[in-house]
Amino acid sequence: GGGGLQRRPSQKELRKSFARSKAIHVNLTYDEHVHARAQESLSSVRRRALLRKASSLPPTTAHILSALLESRVSLPQYPPTALDYKRYLKEHNERQFFLELVKDISNDLDLTSLSYKILIFVCLMVDADRGSLFLVEAAATGKKSLVSKFFDVHAGTPLLPCGSTENSNEVQVPWGKGVIGYVAEHGETVNIPDAYQDHRFNDEIDKLTGYKTKSLLCMPIRNSDGEIIGVAQAINKTPGGAPFSDDDEKVMQMYLPFCGIAISNAQLFAASRKEYDRSRALLEVVNDLFEEQTDLEKIVKKIMHRAQNLLKCERCSVLLLEDIESPVVKFNKSFELLSPKCNADTENSFKDSMEKSSSYSDWLINNSIAELVASTGLPVNISDAYQDPRFDAEADQISGFHIKSVLCVPIWNSNHQIIGVAQVLNRLDGKPFDDADQRLFEAFVIFCGLGINNTIMYDQVKKSWAKQSVALDVLSYHATCSKAEVDKFKAATIPLVSELGIDDIHFDDFSLDVDAMITAALRMFMELGMVQKFKIDYETLCRWLLTVRKNYRMVLYHNWRHAFNVCQLMFAMLTTAGFQEILTEIEILALIVGCLCHDLDHRGTNNAFQAKSGSALAQLYGTSATLEHHHFNHAVMILQSEGHNIFANLSSKEYSDLMQLLKQSILATDLTLYFERRTEFFELVSKGGYDWNRKKHREIFRSMLMTACDLGAVTKPWEISRQATELVTSEFFEQGDRERSELKLTPSAIFDRNRKDELPRLQLEWIDSICMPLYECLVKLNVKLKPMLDSVAVNRSKWEEMHQKRLPYQAASSSSFSSS
Repeated sequence: GGGGLQRRPSQKELRKSFARSKAIHVNLTYDEHVHARAQESLSSVRRRALLRKASSLPPTTAHILSALLESRVSLPQYPPTALDYKRYLKEHNERQFFLELVKDISNDLDLTSLSYKILIFVCLMVDADRGSLFLVEAAATGKKSLVSKFFDVHAGTPLLPCGSTENSNEVQVPWGKGVIGYVAEHGETVNIPDAYQDHRFNDEIDKLTGYKTKSLLCMPIRNSDGEIIGVAQAINKTPGGAPFSDDDEKVMQMYLPFCGIAISNAQLFAASRKEYDRSRALLEVVNDLFEEQTDLEKIVKKIMHRAQNLLKCERCSVLLLEDIESPVVKFNKSFELLSPKCNADTENSFKDSMEKSSSYSDWLINNSIAELVASTGLPVNISDAYQDPRFDAEADQISGFHIKSVLCVPIWNSNHQIIGVAQVLNRLDGKPFDDADQRLFEAFVIFCGLGINNTIMYDQVKKSWAKQSVALDVLSYHATCSKAEVDKFKAATIPLVSELGIDDIHFDDFSLDVDAMITAALRMFMELGMVQKFKIDYETLCRWLLTVRKNYRMVLYHNWRHAFNVCQLMFAMLTTAGFQEILTEIEILALIVGCLCHDLDHRGTNNAFQAKSGSALAQLYGTSATLEHHHFNHAVMILQSEGHNIFANLSSKEYSDLMQLLKQSILATDLTLYFERRTEFFELVSKGGYDWNRKKHREIFRSMLMTACDLGAVTKPWEISRQATELVTSEFFEQGDRERSELKLTPSAIFDRNRKDELPRLQLEWIDSICMPLYECLVKLNVKLKPMLDSVAVNRSKWEEMHQKRLPYQAASSSSFSSS
């Protein structure tokens, strides 16, 4: 029995033995609460996490965006074991000890804490007094170096050193230099019994710390592809300072591949976390742009804050071009933001001299690198400013701010035009901006360009609106009537309908002067009961009528008199033909107001002229019913002017219905629309199928009434009708003159002054094709309108007579021309 194999202690015995010695262990890192939480059910943990999130997450857009991007990856969690327990396992169960070391690094995705664990575990594994861990990093130029946040750490340190996450604690070793660099470059294990006997050893650290390095064991760490990603170094084997043995090398060789996998995973996780943070930052930028698009300074400040947080730089600047169309690059606006981390130092250097502040602003505006980026549209990434010929070192020294690295990219608008540049200076960690920084900054600036462009456009629109507002205010002042005029008509006695004769279909269009027409219009409103029915304020009605009159131009025919005459004929048709009983009160109000406003601001030229000349009206309203749309909008503008809303006391529905009817009434005076609708109207009347209960039939009827009144001069007694014809013909001739002189076009016969002798023939065509069919149909609908048709027939005969008189003369002229 005594010479037999010794049985290894079981797991149960090991736990009991460890429990007995637990009381004397002072540097415990094992957290019982962590272990207890690990035993909870998954659903319980999930429920508690959701409740904590729901109670702590502020309900803002940015946080909601963050929640959308939140990782859903569940990582395995194991309770860490105490360092003392690992030492215990090393003495009693090497296999379990090795598995514990692998398990402890397998679930750690934080590169800093993982690196520290690997360092401590390597020291523990080979009984080293101290250790260092270096990871391979590649600069933007492709040059490799070795970087360690944990250098010469004592193996007995149980906790992560304070400040271990700060970049200031990093130690950098050039590639191929010293023992560490040699191992990284050649991929060989180096085991040195006496460091001072090896030429590769650098004793500077020993001199600084007073620590004596004796033995060294240095080994490369590789990833799954066999690429060297780090170097582990163990210093001074304990106890006694003996050299590291072959067994130490073997155990490190067994452990470091697992470390390589863990480091690769942590690096991948850090890269994905960085991308996640950057994606979230870009979403937050978009959120900022949606929240603020009205103030350029505010949005640029938000952009610079985001850029600074994203790229961790000392200074961020945005420069905007004065003229994006100009080939000469000139900045007129500059914004800059200093990182809070270097604010205190800079404040001390800038407080004493305002000249330095201004010189930095001057440097921004006259920045040669920014000008280069703005002119070429290409980004510039400078790792060492003073070694780059494009950098103005002298200007940098004058500015008082020492620039080391520069990343400058163009800002584009939605039309792919450069509107400025964005620039970041000096990474906080002292490193140059790498390719990932440049790609991120370029993506970031795309959104910034859209936001800045939108803000600039908003500012331009705001200025344009202000200009328009001022212009409208000035025009409104000159286009509205005076208080004295309003008071005069408000106090005036309004003649009766019989005294004015406005209920007569054959009313003399030239019998009233301009003021009498206002009083006659007031009488029409009162006679139709609209003032009482719609509670129209009498002073507002006077003001509105006077302003409508003032907004008709002094053209020969389409002026205030024409508008009044159309309204008078509508009044006469409504009252004498009995249409008052067919139409509703709101329809009648729309027709009367529509007649008075149907040619507001008429310029003495027709729709065809607007299209041919490409006038502002044609550009604004298009080529379909151009003037009619303008007349309606002008009417709306007057109604919306202060003290002019005669519809103020209508209910919301009545007002909405009335404005729709008013628009229909004014647009109906476009003869193109008349030709489109009259066929249907003629058929309905001839077949006796007119239904007053159908909305469409009523709309067509109102449209025909508006046209009948607009063309009403042809229904008046001969002398009145002929006078009106002479006025409208003279206006047409003036348009023809403009077509010939301005547009270099030959006007059609009715607009051609040189063919004025053809007027009788043209009038006959006008009456036969446009007027007569309409009035004949209206008479079929209501016989009381027959006097209008009779007048049209009389006037036609007069034009026919004049035309017959002209025929012999025309024949003689034609014969004389032929013989010549």
